[in-house]
Amino acid sequence: MKAVLCTHFGSPDELELADMAPPQPAPGEAVVRVAAAALNFFDTLIIVGKYQHRPPFPFSPAAEFAGIVERVGAGVTDIASGDRVMGYMGSGAAREAVAIAAQQLVKLPDSLDFERAAGLTVTYGTTLYALRERAELKGGETLVVLGASGGTGLAAVELGKMLGARVIACASSDEKVDFARAHGADATVNYAAENLREALKKLGGEQGVDVVYDPVGGPYAEPALRSLGWLGRYLVVGFAAGEIPKIPLNLALLKSCDIRGVSWGAWTKRAPLAQRALMTDIVRWCGEGKLSAHVHAVYPLEQIAAALKAIADRKAMGKIVLRP
Repeated sequence: MKAVLCTHFGSPDELELADMAPPQPAPGEAVVRVAAAALNFFDTLIIVGKYQHRPPFPFSPAAEFAGIVERVGAGVTDIASGDRVMGYMGSGAAREAVAIAAQQLVKLPDSLDFERAAGLTVTYGTTLYALRERAELKGGETLVVLGASGGTGLAAVELGKMLGARVIACASSDEKVDFARAHGADATVNYAAENLREALKKLGGEQGVDVVYDPVGGPYAEPALRSLGWLGRYLVVGFAAGEIPKIPLNLALLKSCDIRGVSWGAWTKRAPLAQRALMTDIVRWCGEGKLSAHVHAVYPLEQIAAALKAIADRKAMGKIVLRP
């Protein structure tokens, strides 16, 4: 089978397309023929050694995928050959077939195509965990989303609306904020053209905003935190801007607000059954047309370098997907 391999830390252009023996299922595992694999921002970091997860060489990028079960190992009873499934594995999905623990797979309805399904786990899984489990977002509250046109940001806009929030989408261009508004945002801020703090102060009113969802970090973190009202919750999701911000802790004291980390990947390992139930909800909503799972572009496996560069250059609105 064909597989993209990272044999040493380096640029996207240094990734190799190689032939490998197809995987065999161990007890409790299933082998899935990959129909689509989705890329995320952290894939641009993992290949250069700047991500907390460092798989041994050689490894394949891409943490999430969708496809058809080819065969199952001993002891697997709830997944069978021929099932349409999606899954998450940290890394290793940029190849034609994968072996994975069957409990990490979620069955797909016929109404959900593989390319959209492949990109659901990281963005929508992270976001539903963040908003529902960590922020305890309530209907009628105001949610600010930074990086609102990216895969994770778009998921926050859509899930925030589903949970009944008023959503303020923030992004770096008029095109991106218009995209977020088209996906349900109630108000928008172009923080490349406007002062983020002043814009959020105006939109949040005297009470301020209730929740900030921040996958960006960098210079936008502190002004977003300052927009919180009393008992607000600031969600630390990631640092796509490349800089880990230093937050003055007196702001948390003055507002009695919370700074809450969102370590979704660690949570999935601690609570795999809860994660599977969470993803079952997301798959159902997507199959019902309530979530867009928007795919920005699809690349063949051999063009993974171009796909990763599109993510690194922040050109993607929604997900970037590979098709083996």
